[in-house]
Amino acid sequence: MTRYLTRRLLYAIPTLIGVTVVVFASVALVPGDPVTTFLGPGAPAESRARLTERLGLGEPLPVRYLAWLRSALQGDLGVSLSAQRPVGDVLLPALSQTLVLAGAAFLLVLTGGTLLGALGATRPRGGRARLSRALSTLAVSAPQYSVALLLIAVFAVGLRWFPAGGTEDLFTGGSTADRLHHLVLPAVAAALVPLGLTARVFGAALTDVLHSDLADGLRARGLTRTAVLRHCVHNASPALLTIGGLQLAYLLEGVVFVETLFAWPGIGRLLYDALSARDLPLIQAGVLLIAVAFVAVNILVDTAHALIDPRLRGTL
Repeated sequence: MTRYLTRRLLYAIPTLIGVTVVVFASVALVPGDPVTTFLGPGAPAESRARLTERLGLGEPLPVRYLAWLRSALQGDLGVSLSAQRPVGDVLLPALSQTLVLAGAAFLLVLTGGTLLGALGATRPRGGRARLSRALSTLAVSAPQYSVALLLIAVFAVGLRWFPAGGTEDLFTGGSTADRLHHLVLPAVAAALVPLGLTARVFGAALTDVLHSDLADGLRARGLTRTAVLRHCVHNASPALLTIGGLQLAYLLEGVVFVETLFAWPGIGRLLYDALSARDLPLIQAGVLLIAVAFVAVNILVDTAHALIDPRLRGTL
């Protein structure tokens, strides 16, 4: 297992290098002049020259990339132009808030997706299967932006059951219960699409196992329906692991709209504000952090697959 993990980490190095190239190039080639955006069109020439030199914008793109990569490998991600603080000091609090939101949404995805998928797989021709397919299709098809607005309109503005945004109430001191209260609506909005995808993939995998020779053999041995289902769920778990890992990575990078609408101070909202301010160091560091997290999640999923199925350890 150690050799498998070592090989998987070595294979990730070229991927991470490619990620840094794409991140830097895509951000550097965005139209517009960050100097003009930050200083304004009427800024003195001396101020423009100092900021241009500070950002290294006068150097060729490959030279700027190598300098940025060298600094990033040393832990220096630059200074945020809008916050005038080290990028790491700005990113870490936002990352912790995104992890809280993504973690809560992921729990909803795993729980709801597993139950909804199993609901349709156990009786594929019954009313429960039709209900499962209808709910999963609705979850996948509903635009995340519209769902978030609907949740705010119904449960925050109309019924006033939950707050419309933020992470805590200023008058309660930010207790745990208050934070959970603020977490409900954004977590549901972020989890809806991944939950539908998870339900469809896991339901299809579990249906295949329930109609396989394995399930027939277990029934022939006299096992109860619950025991057969438990063994079949275990054999369908790699599909759940794969789709769950992908959806976790999606949640880490796909909550921009949710964080913006619910005023959740995470990386998504931070990057949205940074793009508006043309804060290049913050944009590059934030996108790089999300990309590295995506690669790390895939490595963890592959490792978990190898732990579950030893046959996969010889595929690399």
